[in-house]
Amino acid sequence: MRAMWKGSLSFGLVNIPVRLFAATESRDVRFRYLHAPCHTPLEYQKVCPNCKTQVHWEEIVRGYEYEKDHFVVLTEDEIKAAAGERDRLIEITDFIKMEEIDPIFFQNSYYLAPDGPGSKPYLLLHRAMLETGKIAVAMITLRTKESMAVVRSYGNILSLSTMFFPDEIRPVTEIPDLPREMEIREKELEMAKELIDNLTTPFEADKYHDHYRERLLKVIQARVEGKEVVVAPSPEREKVVDLLEALRASVERAQDKKGKTKAKGQGRRKIPSREEVLPTAKK
Repeated sequence: MRAMWKGSLSFGLVNIPVRLFAATESRDVRFRYLHAPCHTPLEYQKVCPNCKTQVHWEEIVRGYEYEKDHFVVLTEDEIKAAAGERDRLIEITDFIKMEEIDPIFFQNSYYLAPDGPGSKPYLLLHRAMLETGKIAVAMITLRTKESMAVVRSYGNILSLSTMFFPDEIRPVTEIPDLPREMEIREKELEMAKELIDNLTTPFEADKYHDHYRERLLKVIQARVEGKEVVVAPSPEREKVVDLLEALRASVERAQDKKGKTKAKGQGRRKIPSREEVLPTAKK
């Protein structure tokens, strides 16, 4: 596993060199779009609708649209400079209890590992957080974007989860047709509570599966075993055919030219026909 970020974890006056690793990965079954008549994978190109040309990466800049069709263009250096001194730094600001944060704030999860001489302070922080039952609120800049994060003990390591800022959480008042206060009978409430009690069990992650992905992979595997597959045409094969045609045409042109030269040197000598020069050209 390759580290995606290197920097320091800071709390108080202690700086711990750390590496950041992605803790999760998507296992979704991914499809590619094909052209139905020939099953060739489609390509996606960046095209400028004004210049009517394909745009290469070196011609692309980033702009903020402050109003319709009006942009402020920023350079990569300006964007990176906005990270300021927190670039390559995970700065712990507070320690809190885990239950104080609603799960709606969480984004992506990562593993934190010590880097170089950071092993002892890393283990010290891990042990202290584990025994106090506290987690740390921190700030981190990833890919030029500053994020809130929580650092916590996870097994025998520290993990980091990025979070949304409060103003990124949409208010529930924007949801239309929310149910209003209704009368709920006591008997109904008791039955609902009883059902919850009957379904209450310790959380075991391994018993949950992506049934959709499993069924989809079975269908795909059955198609592969039954040879019900399509093969995209090979661009290399088409180039070979074009090359052979070009060579054949070149030989024909050279032979014709050679025949004309000989005819000039030998008076009225008959010029060889295409069939005589290239037997493969006979119909």
